[in-house]
Amino acid sequence: MENFIRITDKKSFEEMAERSKERAVVIFKHSLTCPISARAYEQMAEFEGEVALIEVQLSRELSTEIENRLGVAHESPQVIVLRNRQVVWNASHFDITAEAIAAAVWAAEDGGQ
Repeated sequence: MENFIRITDKKSFEEMAERSKERAVVIFKHSLTCPISARAYEQMAEFEGEVALIEVQLSRELSTEIENRLGVAHESPQVIVLRNRQVVWNASHFDITAEAIAAAVWAAEDGGQ
């Protein structure tokens, strides 16, 4: 669980987006009440990289801001991978697996190109 970094405000999101200029950034929108999201959370815990965690019930405004800014319709659970401030991959529900995220991050980095 140490790979999760909770972000709750626009400033934190902006810092993560800026960091995507250096490396791929993984954003996970998680519902605290959804069993499918609980399964996705387990997959995210298996992912061996840093994960920006947004708990949608606690950060609805931020979740909406991300949807508007990135142009990816909100779903929960949802994973968005950013590189150079651009969405390079996203998935929701049962498409969220540790392996799929690792592959997306690898593809977004120099090793995948």
